Amino acid sequence: MEKRWVATIHLDSLRIENDPSFKFKCLPGCGRCCIELDIPLRNEDIAKIEDLGYNAWEFVDYEKMFYRGNKFLGYGLKKRPFDDACPFLQEDGKCKIYSHRPLACKLYPFILVRHGLALEVYLKEDSFCKGINHPEGEPITLELALRYFGDVIREYQHKLGILNTHYKPENLTI
Repeated sequence: MEKRWVATIHLDSLRIENDPSFKFKCLPGCGRCCIELDIPLRNEDIAKIEDLGYNAWEFVDYEKMFYRGNKFLGYGLKKRPFDDACPFLQEDGKCKIYSHRPLACKLYPFILVRHGLALEVYLKEDSFCKGINHPEGEPITLELALRYFGDVIREYQHKLGILNTHYKPENLTI
């Protein structure tokens, strides 16, 4: 997997260092990632989707397992048999469960790696993602980081005992 560094978020101060040449914009209705990727599901993801009224057997592929080293991360999201897409991808290219989608879907095309008090942000360079370096894209700012990774940032801050969450840009839902 090709990946490149695009930013570092300092969890204690929320200061960001970024690659100023990088920009990203998720293109509405694209849905290529919903077809091309294998998505790992955490237990939390499964529970959130079940809370919407779906049965896990409808969307969990219990034969597809994800590991990091020898640590089991979770099962995979099923693919539709007729087009190999996510079962929640609609004809208009939008996600049926967007506000409850799995964490891996929220993060894509980014990969987060924590080193102490720093959260490194890498880009998974997939040729099918047309939002990478899109002319209308935006650089990795704190606003973008909180929009895409806010849950992960808060979770790590909580685990590390960091209470410095005073910075919240106006009109930002995190």
